[in-house]
Amino acid sequence: MKKHQQINYIEMPSQDLEKTKAFFNSAFGWTFQDYGPDYCDFHQDGIDGGFYRIDLAMNQEAGSALIVLYSDNLEASEKAVVDAGGEISKPCFDFPGGRRFHFREPCGNEFAIWSES
Repeated sequence: MKKHQQINYIEMPSQDLEKTKAFFNSAFGWTFQDYGPDYCDFHQDGIDGGFYRIDLAMNQEAGSALIVLYSDNLEASEKAVVDAGGEISKPCFDFPGGRRFHFREPCGNEFAIWSES
């Protein structure tokens, strides 16, 4: 449900839309709708969003926002990321409220996945 003045959609860079789509489909089962050669979007149970073609990548250390996904099984999610061609950029660590790891998808965008246990 859309809520007034709440984050509703997020757009992220991709150096190669086909690689990005293949990674997220393989790792997490996301599906995409193409809107021309330079944009695609996804609609999930969480926030919706899209990827646009550009020669940049999100990196938290460079000041980009960090997109964090939730997992019921952190170890299974980590395996899915690696099996789909992602690279673990920060191994699993504890933080107040749970555990998480950071990864880069094949085009270099950094994401994190967290779990309560």
